[in-house]
Amino acid sequence: MLRAGIVGLPNVGKSTLFNALVANAKAEAANFPFCTIEPNVGVVSVPDERLNVLAKISGSQQTVPARVEFVDIAGLVKGASEGEGLGNKFLSHIREVDAIVHVVRCFENDDIIHVAGSVDPARDIDIINLELVLADLGQIDRRIERTRKTAKTNKDAQIELAALEKLSQALNEGQAARRVSLTEEESEAVKILGLLTNKPIIYAANVSEEDLSSGNQFVEEVRKIAAEDNAQVVIVSAQVEAELVDLPEEERSEFLASLGVEEGGLKSLIRATYQLLGLRTYFTTGPKETRAWTIHAGMSAPQAAGVIHTDFERGFIRAETVAYPDLIANGSMNAAKAKGLVRSEGKSYIVQEGDVMLFLFNV
Repeated sequence: MLRAGIVGLPNVGKSTLFNALVANAKAEAANFPFCTIEPNVGVVSVPDERLNVLAKISGSQQTVPARVEFVDIAGLVKGASEGEGLGNKFLSHIREVDAIVHVVRCFENDDIIHVAGSVDPARDIDIINLELVLADLGQIDRRIERTRKTAKTNKDAQIELAALEKLSQALNEGQAARRVSLTEEESEAVKILGLLTNKPIIYAANVSEEDLSSGNQFVEEVRKIAAEDNAQVVIVSAQVEAELVDLPEEERSEFLASLGVEEGGLKSLIRATYQLLGLRTYFTTGPKETRAWTIHAGMSAPQAAGVIHTDFERGFIRAETVAYPDLIANGSMNAAKAKGLVRSEGKSYIVQEGDVMLFLFNV
């Protein structure tokens, strides 16, 4: 399972947001820096209304959603790349995740201490990004020294050195590694480094409940910065999500409606993170259960079958496949078949988002 790390400065709402993500999580949320030292991990369901629709058509006894893993990483501070505030330990936790959810404080509250003394999203983002850049730069510079020795006679080392020098130049200019244009060979050569600034990123603008429906000037600052990185911004209120956890299901919609929104932003954040990780969903459905299966974008039908069981991939014959909209429009698999909408796909078929599939295989 791929992991998304929740990062940001201390006291921006990371742990509160994490607790809302996994309602039974034990992350401590306190009004002082470094209250989270060891990363907390939680597996959350990906909201997907298609599951319930398919389950109704198939008369399924249960539904099983796709899932994604979130890691609550302690707050970083200026100087983290040099070990400030247990920075080296925290940076190593970020290195272990596949994508970054950068929580940015976009609310004023005199009762919640800001580590820098004031609310300034642009400054806060710059602090975090700079520390990640410095950490990557230190790693790359050390790698360049070792690689130069072997690059004189080794072609693979020459490819790696070319990539490292490109990355070093960009990082010295304050740019993230993800912005650097590398060849396929160069990208593969430096993949092992797990560069922090090469990880895909999404910004979670944490607002007060009053600003949840429309955002505020702080959110606009975050959007401008995110646009430079081709990153998505999701408006979320950790305060609202914390309150929703304690409400009965039937009261949650009323509470959100009173704030002028259909959802608090948490569901949008989970879905956006799922997409950011390069994950896609296909479905199996029947009387027993309707299940959402997680695959990587670009997976073939046999590979998708292997997610269910390795025997399915080894013995793959074909996949009976129908697009979700076609199935729903016709009301049943039989009706979709009658119109020729259920396709028989072979080993070369690339599974599409929302495909409903039935695999045939040899044992």
